[in-house]
Amino acid sequence: MTQPAGGRKLALRMSTPPRIQEAAAQVRARLQERIVGLDGPIELLLLSVFSGSHALLEGVPGLAKTLVVRTLAELLDLEFSRIQFTPDLMPSDITGAEIIAEDVATGERSFKFLRGPVFTNLLLADEINRTPPKTQAALMEAMEELQVTVRGERMSITAPFSVLATQNPIEQEGTYPLPAAQLDRFLFHIRLDYPARNEELRMLRRTTAQEPRVLGRVLSRDEIVATVAAIRAAPISTEVARTAASLVRRSRPDNEQAPEQVKRFVHYGAGPRAAQALVLAANARAFINGRAAAAPADVLALAGDTLRHRLVMRFAAAAESVSADNIIRTLVETHSSAQTGSR
Repeated sequence: MTQPAGGRKLALRMSTPPRIQEAAAQVRARLQERIVGLDGPIELLLLSVFSGSHALLEGVPGLAKTLVVRTLAELLDLEFSRIQFTPDLMPSDITGAEIIAEDVATGERSFKFLRGPVFTNLLLADEINRTPPKTQAALMEAMEELQVTVRGERMSITAPFSVLATQNPIEQEGTYPLPAAQLDRFLFHIRLDYPARNEELRMLRRTTAQEPRVLGRVLSRDEIVATVAAIRAAPISTEVARTAASLVRRSRPDNEQAPEQVKRFVHYGAGPRAAQALVLAANARAFINGRAAAAPADVLALAGDTLRHRLVMRFAAAAESVSADNIIRTLVETHSSAQTGSR
């Protein structure tokens, strides 16, 4: 039920995680008014934004990837920008460019920097793999340091800031796979599948029978910033840290505790940033579910979406149809025995 704008107060008190849970539940409910299905991806996108992180969405065209990101920005009162990545896109099309501006009164000319679409709160990088590495790299500084450097001058990006990038797995010609260093900047690699039969029927009825209504704001930008700060400051237990470290370390083929599948099919395992990502994502999951601290179960539940883009597979894996998801399932399934053996 939509409350009157004047009477709705959603200021988050960071000492009470259930308040974050209530806000997240409202966002999910309103997203479902416009978007059918995608419950799992929607939760992962919320975790990304609430933790001040980035996510990569992969799915065939027409699965509402753009719509869900745009709607999320509307509900969270975030400034939204979209960049359509194409082979001729230049770095300045992302970061901005300097132009010569003339003062009308004096006639004097000077350089003026026009900020690009990266200076926003929620950036949709659509079809990010369709542009050359030089242009892809223009995003890396912004994603990691919340700043852009132009001609030696550093310009900050106002928090909160999240990059939600999309790509589709169908067309390979004319695409440029993201380098491992850039993939590592994404908290999640979210895969979207076709909707179920009932969901597709509901989608058809909803999108052809009525105009989408305005959903209204659930949270403000200041509240999002406070949420990000609380999640990133949350303490972690020894068990959570051990679980994250165990999964990441055992994903490396040279580790003595790595499963046989890892040693055979993985070329490079996940790095230390992956363990940090697992802990951060687990904290966010705990908070939106009303818990003040993450549990090992949160880490295990998010392992697939957090690690799948961080494993570099051998050729033998492709030859035998073994995916990164298969490896991660093995890591999760063998986690308990590995923990027992390491004590």
